[in-house]
Amino acid sequence: MMNYMNDLNGLYEKALNLEFLTAEEGLFLFKEAPLTNLMHVADELRKKQVPHGKVSWQIDRNVNTTNVCIANCKFCNFYRIPGHAEAYITTMDTYREKIQETLKWGGDQLLLQGGHHPDLGLKYYTDTFSAIKAEFPEIRLHTLGPPEVAHIAKLEKMTHHDVLSALKAAGMDSLPGAGAEILVDRVRRLVSNGKCGAQEWLDVMAAAHQLNITSSATMMFGHVETLEERFEHLIKIREVQSRKPETANGFLAFIPWTFQDVDTLLTKIRGVQNLTTGEEYIRMIAISRIMLPNIKNIQASWLTVGKKVAQICLHAGANDFGSIMLEENVVSAAGAPHRFTYKSMQDAIREAGFEPQLRNQEYKWRELPSDIEEQVINY
Repeated sequence: MMNYMNDLNGLYEKALNLEFLTAEEGLFLFKEAPLTNLMHVADELRKKQVPHGKVSWQIDRNVNTTNVCIANCKFCNFYRIPGHAEAYITTMDTYREKIQETLKWGGDQLLLQGGHHPDLGLKYYTDTFSAIKAEFPEIRLHTLGPPEVAHIAKLEKMTHHDVLSALKAAGMDSLPGAGAEILVDRVRRLVSNGKCGAQEWLDVMAAAHQLNITSSATMMFGHVETLEERFEHLIKIREVQSRKPETANGFLAFIPWTFQDVDTLLTKIRGVQNLTTGEEYIRMIAISRIMLPNIKNIQASWLTVGKKVAQICLHAGANDFGSIMLEENVVSAAGAPHRFTYKSMQDAIREAGFEPQLRNQEYKWRELPSDIEEQVINY
């Protein structure tokens, strides 16, 4: 028992010194550390890395460019195959209407993503981004994700760098961490075989960082992955971040979220269910803070785990509550039921003992607009 406790205490000290823990060390902490101790270490790291002590949040809207996709992910209920009666490509009239609503409701950003449409190349996206920015220069575009960038690069026979450079010139402000799932090819073959492999996902992000495009990283867990593969994912994210240019933000945030299993093919065909408990999610938040000392912001996914668990995560290393999501179609289609308004979001943060702070995608503070209108979304 004494050696066991010494091992834990040594790892706590190493983590508190912002040293890189190995995957084996992280897994040992995840399995053996008492939850209160793990939360304490992660909370102390939060205080070091985010000393202002506020919990940040955002107002944005997830708008889908298209629901046509040939990636055939086994956890997605949102996509439609080419030629499907419900297939669509979003028009500028729709963007205009949604952006006007977003601005009215206090938002400053579109999270603009879609499927792997076989006929939409680089010109479609650059024209779309340019048109949006020409009419709404104040709206920020947090757009696409590494699998979509990789898909465009393949269609156009271009490098990731050149695709990203063109997208940035057209109005891309930042690159979401979409499509990461678990960055291990064994897992990806089972859940998202039509998307780019793990290394290409990482390569796209590395190229974005070289272009000074701020990005975020994610992990979707609680399906077919092993615990060891979760830690392999964390190590790969950390390694890419360690290679970013000094002047670049690189991964400005990490967001782990749980697989949503309602009516997905992964559940219907393979019988995979999300059995992640609240305690396991809190442990993953804490271990993310501990394993990723070079990523400043850790976000709790209230959308997938709910208000109460997300509030506890604010005492376990998380410093960000994400967005109220004026619109979200993909994760919700697989069963995520939770919702916030700009009022209930702030109330939840205060209930947890923190001061809420509105931010933008670059984690710079925003003032809450004085003329904000209550959006029709109920928690």
